Amino acid sequence: MIQIEDEILTRCQGGDKAAFRWVVQTYQRMLFSLALKMLADEEEAKDVVQDTFVRAWLAIRSYNPQQPFTSWLYTIASRLCLNRMKAEKVSAMQPKDLTVLHRFASGDDTQENNEWIAIVRALAEGLSEKQRLVFTLCQLEGLSSEEAEQITGMDARQIKSNLYVARQTIRKRLKDLGYDED
Repeated sequence: MIQIEDEILTRCQGGDKAAFRWVVQTYQRMLFSLALKMLADEEEAKDVVQDTFVRAWLAIRSYNPQQPFTSWLYTIASRLCLNRMKAEKVSAMQPKDLTVLHRFASGDDTQENNEWIAIVRALAEGLSEKQRLVFTLCQLEGLSSEEAEQITGMDARQIKSNLYVARQTIRKRLKDLGYDED
């Protein structure tokens, strides 16, 4: 996969639109997952994915092959998400979100996008933008702290601190909703 990706990226840097189409098809799901969890809005998430690929295409010649390509894309997408979160406060939790969260906690793990949105809104209530970003990257997307550092530009201490506060906030939120740790 790495060799194929290197060839594709080289072609993209040369202006090959067909190669970039492969990039879009390969990575759009990954970026949509991040944006949906960050913004808790399906249409906003779709817009961020589209904007991410537009910016990636425009900046593909400046991409450094020494950096993982996925980290480069995550960086673009996460910054766009943060900008949108700053521009318009992410929608507040709705009462129906708690209902979805209760259903999720009861073991129904087949979630649709709108249900994920409700769960994220319910759990992320009260997190700062940075805490939400770090939590999404590390806990929901499964990236390492090192990858999160590279994507966010934060140092290890900041990642650790934001992740700790986010986990504590979400743990408290779950406890307040009646979900004690066993």
